[in-house]
Amino acid sequence: MKRSVAGVLALLTLCWSATDEGAMHQNIQNVKAENEARLFALPGVVSVGIGLDPAGGEVIVVGLDRARPATQESIPAELDGYPVRVDIIGTVRPR
Repeated sequence: MKRSVAGVLALLTLCWSATDEGAMHQNIQNVKAENEARLFALPGVVSVGIGLDPAGGEVIVVGLDRARPATQESIPAELDGYPVRVDIIGTVRPR
């Protein structure tokens, strides 16, 4: 399945949200932004975005060009409390 670069880039919006107690915590956009350089440095990573799990919860989605067991094992299951999903999406090419 191919995904557009524009769709992936549309997820780059950064913002902060406050908890009920007024303390600042990072939202998923910040967590993605802080970790994407490290994720893109892994072999075969072609996208880092935000998606939804089957229940509608937010997840960080890492796209790989092909199955890469070593890379998949090095990607954490969660980042700062947000789950991480790995999808095999193929090569991403600009239009």
